[in-house]
Amino acid sequence: MKKKVLFISSTGGHLSELLMLEPMFKKYDFHIITEKDKSTTFLEKKYKDKVGYMIYGTKDHPLTYPFKLLGNCFKSIYYYFKIKPEFIVTTGVHTAGPICCLGKMLGSRIIYIETFANIHSKTATGRLIYHFADLFVVQWQSMLKIYPKATYGGWIY
Repeated sequence: MKKKVLFISSTGGHLSELLMLEPMFKKYDFHIITEKDKSTTFLEKKYKDKVGYMIYGTKDHPLTYPFKLLGNCFKSIYYYFKIKPEFIVTTGVHTAGPICCLGKMLGSRIIYIETFANIHSKTATGRLIYHFADLFVVQWQSMLKIYPKATYGGWIY
């Protein structure tokens, strides 16, 4: 029986990085979760019932962001118990935080890949997940100075 793996990220560059792992999808009973917006509708056609969506929202909208984050916390609970992943693989950002925290508490292994875009600074989600990830991967050797317990994995592209 194939291991259950949840691949989760926000839209945009984080999702582009996550989809670079597509060759791995066939090896696992996988599921993809990202934010729902115009740029992610192709996922339903390509992956059918293997896709789930969080509420789209960024910190650029400080009045609505806390409510969207709270909504995504509840959606994380729903998806976690629906999928029951053994592993959670993420390239971040805020969409992934709640489900990674929940997964860690309930026994999932967490694999975090810090974004390619950061060469010299931490992301907010990276700062949080670094402390409990089972595998924390950076794409730049310079990031090992910032995350000394990380693994250098090279570029995902």
